[in-house]
Amino acid sequence: MLRMLKRFQHLRRYSTAALPAPETNPPILYTGIFINNEWHKSKSQKTFPTINPSTGEVIAEVQESDNADIDFAVQAANKAFKRNSPWRTMDASQRGLLLNRLADLLERDRKYLASLETLDNGKPYSNSYNVDVPMSIGILRYYAGWADKWHGKVIPADGKVFAYTRHEPVGVCGQIIPWNFPMLMMAWKLAPALATGNVVVLKPAEQTPLTALYMAQLTKEAGFPDGVVNVVPGFGKAGAALVAHNNVDKIAFTGSTEVGQEIKKNAAIYNLKRTSLELGGKSPNIILNDVDINQAVEMAHFGLFFNMGQCCCAGSRTFVQSNIYDEFVEKSALRAKSKTVGDPFDLKIEQGPQIDETQLNKIMGMIESGKDQGASLVTGGERVGDRGYFIAPTVFANVQDDMTIAKEEIFGPVQQILKFDDLEEVIDRANNTHYGLAAAVFTKNLDKANYIVQNLRAGTVWVNTYNTLCPQVPFGGYKMSGHGRENGEYGLEAYTEVKSVITQLDVKNS
Repeated sequence: MLRMLKRFQHLRRYSTAALPAPETNPPILYTGIFINNEWHKSKSQKTFPTINPSTGEVIAEVQESDNADIDFAVQAANKAFKRNSPWRTMDASQRGLLLNRLADLLERDRKYLASLETLDNGKPYSNSYNVDVPMSIGILRYYAGWADKWHGKVIPADGKVFAYTRHEPVGVCGQIIPWNFPMLMMAWKLAPALATGNVVVLKPAEQTPLTALYMAQLTKEAGFPDGVVNVVPGFGKAGAALVAHNNVDKIAFTGSTEVGQEIKKNAAIYNLKRTSLELGGKSPNIILNDVDINQAVEMAHFGLFFNMGQCCCAGSRTFVQSNIYDEFVEKSALRAKSKTVGDPFDLKIEQGPQIDETQLNKIMGMIESGKDQGASLVTGGERVGDRGYFIAPTVFANVQDDMTIAKEEIFGPVQQILKFDDLEEVIDRANNTHYGLAAAVFTKNLDKANYIVQNLRAGTVWVNTYNTLCPQVPFGGYKMSGHGRENGEYGLEAYTEVKSVITQLDVKNS
């Protein structure tokens, strides 16, 4: 896996430290509900198991939040947001200091957090240690710097008035995060919300609650006041209760388009709370015939198979120009066959398990659909082993646009390779989807690259790279891939109300 990371310049900054041996059996320290800087059991006394996807065995029982727990957390958050509270009267620069302290604690506990993430999620430890933890630290430090720099403007308004704007926090922010990047998505959500002075009730995915719960304890250690950060593990009904709560001012969600639609609808029904949604994708990756084919194959492989294919922005429609198509397919199949699959704590392993049995069965069903609809299965297509949720890296060729595997999000290690002839054709086909999260183009001709970039309807378009994400650069989707942006200066807008202040200036002649 380390050899693979070194191939990609944009990941090198996250892999400078020597990789320490993982804790293959990290202690599970926190399994409760975190409210008001204290640990609680669920009011219903219910728990749920979190499962090791490498073995199918239970790691720990976690307290299960329901409506009563959500209400308790929202009450705590509202109290923390009252106008004379320690949090609301804190200097903005102090909020930045607390975020930097939280980043310091992630640095301190990097090996433990990476090990815990691998245990609960199944991603290779080398990824957890070299990508997920340092990227989480990076986003916290980035927004720490914004805490005292996100401000309004003085406006030269008409008339004898003094006009300016204030950027004020939205209030209580419900945040619902997915299971594919649990720690990183928590950092993406917490950092801009806290930098701008909001308070948070965060629900981690039921499949992967452990790193979120540990990070909750770290917020207390960093010095965040009571009620500012609350973490409520549970199932979809806990998230639904958060969306429905009339004392929640905003919902930020990352997950499927189907759930995002329900959140948008219900947020409007209850109190018209603000929403920002980062949803699904079926991203086109366009390979022109002038590329270095070996590099393009490797980057297309990385764009699809990274994180076991469990990326919302995965390049899951690989469009290859016809006169290099056969060679590209052959080399892509060889690369997939060479990929090492197995125990994610083994540093030689590139691909761990899928997140759970439900997801495994969905992916296997999509593979069967591809075969049934006439796509050519070049390699893979089967489970690996009889323990855990492993799938062999899979490549389909001769994929047509109307096939299910070319239209629907698979969220697994299944590459679809489609053939095209000219630029106008591939642009139209790339845009022929209700998604619009990401896209990429590989070419040595920057005129062609710029032409394609300007015509693709996607929130991020990579040129001669893939999965390059930076704290400074906004990320989000067009169309049914969601609305709003995370990261960068744009990411602050979702957590801010703009207040206009206009003062009459009565200047009398003396």
